[in-house]
Amino acid sequence: MTKRTKAEIFLFVCTFIWGGTFVVVKQGLDNASPFVFIAVRFGIATLLFAPFAIRHLKGITAKSLLHGSILGILLWIGFATQTVGLEYTTASKSGFITGLLVIFTPLFQIIIEKRPPKTGNMIGVVLVVVGLYFLTSPTGSSFNIGDGLTLICAAVFGLYIVYLDVFSKESSFWHLVFMQFVLTALLSAIASPFLEIPRFVPTGNLLLGLAYLSLLATVLTLTLQTRYQKDTTPTRAAVIFSLEPVVAAATAYLALGETIGNIGILGGFLVVTGLLVSELSDYLFTSRPKIAD
Repeated sequence: MTKRTKAEIFLFVCTFIWGGTFVVVKQGLDNASPFVFIAVRFGIATLLFAPFAIRHLKGITAKSLLHGSILGILLWIGFATQTVGLEYTTASKSGFITGLLVIFTPLFQIIIEKRPPKTGNMIGVVLVVVGLYFLTSPTGSSFNIGDGLTLICAAVFGLYIVYLDVFSKESSFWHLVFMQFVLTALLSAIASPFLEIPRFVPTGNLLLGLAYLSLLATVLTLTLQTRYQKDTTPTRAAVIFSLEPVVAAATAYLALGETIGNIGILGGFLVVTGLLVSELSDYLFTSRPKIAD
């Protein structure tokens, strides 16, 4: 198994875990204000991760501090705009707009890394975007402030994916993950009194949701992403992450009996097709298979 294959398997794991987060966060906001919600989520994640990371933090360098700070700020902006946006838009539209990071990522990859995606990757991106639209069917309301915030989130996450690719090759992933957790929790706690009326009602559903989000959808997934994403390309990673709304739709169908209709099924098929085209681009669009993009 190549390093890229191993990395992309782990990114698939992250995507499947993230698939259920939109509904969990949407429901959690009934009992907690957005910035308090994020602060508690990442505060718990910090406490869970600290015992494993503490012995690695002694050798933290100025470069790691800088890289971790940039990633932490980007991560906070992404989660802040997405979570606040969910107060004003639906989980379906949020999933679709967040999935547009698959467009922003290759653009930032070209600007920052001077490395254009391959033809197959870009064809995959186009198929994914069309598929996301059909899958989520984001119709029925005009573009609102929640949609605008979520679009900012998609752009920031696209930038985050590219900078993670750069920084994870130069700094310890222990340092990067810990800094991201701490900064996201800290910035959310600082912002809360100024940007919202802080609210936290510890219901059973809220605490259960935070347990899922903190342990699986934060500690596990961000650790795996920070450790392994560097072994593939930002664009390929973004295409993999675009499966998130597909997983969310499938989960809602199995757990809640929700249906997505024939157009939704077509959308899911196009997303999976785009993923396969991107993954098999070396074999489909070159005369000689290569191990890495």
